[in-house]
Amino acid sequence: MNRINSSINTKNKKVKKEEVFKEEKKPKLKKQNIKKEKKHKKHPILRFIRNLLLLLIIITIIIGFLFYKKVETNGGGIKGVLCTLLGQSVEDLANLEKINVLVLGVSEDIETKLTDTIILCSYNPQEQSASMLSIPRDTFVGKNQNTAKGSDKINSLYSKNVNKTVDAVEKITDVKIDYYVVVKTSSLIKIVDILGSVDFDVPIDMDYDDPTQDLHIHLSKGMQKIDGEKAEQLLRFRHNNDGSSYPSEYGDNDYGRMKTQREFMQETLKQTLTLKNAKNAKKIINTIFDNIETNLTKDDCIPYIPVASEFDINSIVSRQLPGESKKCNNLWFFLHDKKETKEIISELF
Repeated sequence: MNRINSSINTKNKKVKKEEVFKEEKKPKLKKQNIKKEKKHKKHPILRFIRNLLLLLIIITIIIGFLFYKKVETNGGGIKGVLCTLLGQSVEDLANLEKINVLVLGVSEDIETKLTDTIILCSYNPQEQSASMLSIPRDTFVGKNQNTAKGSDKINSLYSKNVNKTVDAVEKITDVKIDYYVVVKTSSLIKIVDILGSVDFDVPIDMDYDDPTQDLHIHLSKGMQKIDGEKAEQLLRFRHNNDGSSYPSEYGDNDYGRMKTQREFMQETLKQTLTLKNAKNAKKIINTIFDNIETNLTKDDCIPYIPVASEFDINSIVSRQLPGESKKCNNLWFFLHDKKETKEIISELF
């Protein structure tokens, strides 16, 4: 009996030990569950962030796809991108008309505002053709050569009224001018700088100083990046300190200067209408309009940008007003040849 009781007691002790052991384990299990619960509390936040990112990706893809479809509908390429960004349509482009614009570059280094640059430009968006005619700043616009004075030069008319210059060019060329654009020296620097710079092949070494105008031109021949400050030097250069100028085959003094001005304008246009500048089209337009004098409005200009992006700048036909320099009343003037002018106008416009 004692053996049986002893055996039963031993078993009871084991059972109690197991129960005690189980009871001791229970709190530890609770701690683990608490830790798990804490970990589970972080998951909803992570899930929300993950879902939000996924949603944003999906929305971006949808917007990108819709934009792509719109670009394709508007003709694709740079034209399609610009057309879409500027809120234009293919129908808008089909209704664009030919425009004639007089571009005037005004010097600010003397009290009297003179037009150093006078270029009549024309663009036909339907035929994708464009032309430029440079008019010498000394072109005679007076009535009598025998009594000619400085105010009879076309470059002096702007100081009276910009419309005087427009009227004079219309009379010389017999071309109806729709708009004018006046770019002053200080404005030119800002416009070129907003583009970053313009890659341009400077035709010759340029070395000229005029302390009276605070004008200092020092450019080396060859391809280089032209910023606003260098653009002013490039476009105002006529001859070097030693009297040398552009080679005769290029066109010396004012003729060479006008050719450089036309070519720089072409390169500026070409590099403006690139895909890298497409996204900044409105910013570039705003900067230009903030720094020019014109009767053009942004609404007049913007519709032409998409179709102009496909224009081959190298196909621009450029000429200068035909004629000769002549001394009248002890002053040098440029006298245009009316017959040759009529022929060139017929070719260009």
